[in-house]
Amino acid sequence: MATTAQLFEEPFDADEYIERLAWRTPGGGSKGGVEAFDPKKLLEEFVNHIEELKQLDERIQRKVEKLEHQCHREAKEFAHKVQDLQRSNQVAFQHFQELDEHISYVATKVCHLGDQLEGVNTPRQRAVEAQRLMTYFNEFLDGELRSDVFNNPEKIKEAADIIQKLHLIAQELPFDRFSDVKAKIASKYHDLERQLIQEFTAAQRRGEIGRMQEVAAVLLHFKGYAHCVDVYIKQCQEGAYMRNDVFEDIALLCQRVNKQVGEVFCSPETVMAKLIQSIFENKIQAHVKEKLDGTRNSDVEQYLKNLYDLYTRTTALAAKLTDFNLGSDKHTFVSKLIKNIFSSYLESYIDMERQYLQSRSGMILQRFYDSKNHQKRPVGAGSIQELKEKIRQRTNLPLGPSIDTQGETLLSQEVVVNLLQETRHAFERCNKLSDPADLPKNAFSIFLLLVEYLCMDHIDYALEIGLSAIPSADAKNANLYFLDVVQQANTIFHLFDKQFNDHLMPLISSSPKLTECLHKKKEVIEQMEVKLDTGIDRTLNCMIGQMKQILAAEQKKTDFRPEDENNVMIQYTTACSKVCAYMSKQVERVRKSMDGKNVDTVLTELGVRFHRLIHEHLQQFGYSSMGGMLAICDVAEYRRCAKDFRVPLVLQLFDTLHALCNLLVVAPDNLKQVCSGEQLTNLDKNLLHAFVQLRVDYRSARLGRHFS
Repeated sequence: MATTAQLFEEPFDADEYIERLAWRTPGGGSKGGVEAFDPKKLLEEFVNHIEELKQLDERIQRKVEKLEHQCHREAKEFAHKVQDLQRSNQVAFQHFQELDEHISYVATKVCHLGDQLEGVNTPRQRAVEAQRLMTYFNEFLDGELRSDVFNNPEKIKEAADIIQKLHLIAQELPFDRFSDVKAKIASKYHDLERQLIQEFTAAQRRGEIGRMQEVAAVLLHFKGYAHCVDVYIKQCQEGAYMRNDVFEDIALLCQRVNKQVGEVFCSPETVMAKLIQSIFENKIQAHVKEKLDGTRNSDVEQYLKNLYDLYTRTTALAAKLTDFNLGSDKHTFVSKLIKNIFSSYLESYIDMERQYLQSRSGMILQRFYDSKNHQKRPVGAGSIQELKEKIRQRTNLPLGPSIDTQGETLLSQEVVVNLLQETRHAFERCNKLSDPADLPKNAFSIFLLLVEYLCMDHIDYALEIGLSAIPSADAKNANLYFLDVVQQANTIFHLFDKQFNDHLMPLISSSPKLTECLHKKKEVIEQMEVKLDTGIDRTLNCMIGQMKQILAAEQKKTDFRPEDENNVMIQYTTACSKVCAYMSKQVERVRKSMDGKNVDTVLTELGVRFHRLIHEHLQQFGYSSMGGMLAICDVAEYRRCAKDFRVPLVLQLFDTLHALCNLLVVAPDNLKQVCSGEQLTNLDKNLLHAFVQLRVDYRSARLGRHFS
């Protein structure tokens, strides 16, 4: 393998290099197996290669020494060149300093000479200008304008400049000596001003922006410049209001004019502000007046809708217009324009809102009661009838028949939705049209109207009528529709609460009125909950009363003391079957009428009363052995019915009652053992004894000894 410097370039691996050398040597690698390996040849190759490497090293070393010598020589030459350049640079820098000083000297002389020339030329120019103006002044003094500048229409710009200056000079002259010439100059001044405005108007009609800009620049120094702006504003609005939507027309007009104003006038923000002021004070104000004044006294609903729509669209337009350059305080400027238009309407807004909401809510409620042919009764009037009703509600005393509503709840979700919708619109208008300082107070007044008409005049009234319609506990075939009232009142109040959170809270959340609103809401809820609780309690009493009547009518004493003990074929008594069927329907009604924890609370109370009823009912009879078995079957059916309650306490009570009924059939010798069982061990012995006493064999079997 030839040895060259390229073999040792990076990356260099010595092991790989040796391996490659050995592999290329005949007999030095693994080719041919162990027999082909010849260490002598490999050693000879390594010795020869080492010699080649030594020779290569000597050649490279000589080359390195040669390059180092060349590098030292070139470094000395470069150092000499750098020294020569430094000396040349120093000489050049000295020359530059001398030149700079000379230039400064010459510049000082030139500035001084310029000042001297200006001092001579300025008075000269003023004198020339004064002479020129005096020449033109003499023409006015003579009464004959001979100069071409006053007679050539194409030089109107130059004439305007001259006459404007002559007009200023004439103001300083005494009137008694120069009255005629002052009048002539003033006449020419106004004539040129009129011509310029006419030229500006013609250029605007032709759409010549460049000519408009020139004329406006000339008129800027004339008193008629403001009139020029007025003419421009009036003319740019001609034909701009072609659509039915005036606000859209105004937005497009201002967008178009804004670009043009910047090209024509030197102070576009002033012109643009004047245009917007003109639009607000004329077009928008007339439009608002037309829409509102016609309905203010005739149609309050339409008036409020129009006021909300117009104010909303005007403020939206104003927000767009503030994107234009209207000066430094453009937001205040636009706010004042809006206030000037709507202030007279906004001052009386909340009174009209409340007046409309009262009449509208009253009409919705009256229309509903009329559709039901219901004459609304005064509630809480303090009459004898009211006193009797309150006594009957609290004592269940039969003080006369209850009110018959034919099952009508006098609650309507349609009415509620209409009332809430009207109030929602009122809240939206209140938020937009009220002053920020008055917003919480106004929103609270609307909320009070909602409470009055929805909560008091509708829900609370329906609860009062519902309470009055609940029959007494001993009434036959009672229609327990109060649960329907509960269901609808619950649904309605959820809607009321949603509107409270969604529409009222954002308006009052950061004001002291929040506390008042929450207190009022809590007060209304508590008032209704008291009536709901009273109605539910009396409804549960009626349910128990209905089951008492079923048991009294269907349960016979012979059911539990059959004449033929060996011929009892029924699984449970007819009374039990009818009571369980009735109770299952009532449980389902309770579940449909309520939600959340209220279901469990009411079912727990109903279940406890149901258990008490059955417990007391069973203690009215005597039981034979077969009658006791039938009583156990009845209680098992009652317990199955109790499972529908899904209340652990109720099921536990019926489990205990079932265990008590086992005392009616257990063998006398096992009675004591059963009484100490798991379900009965914690019960009062008197209760156990009372149940055992119901057995017909109590005396004959001397069962009382187990409790002595």
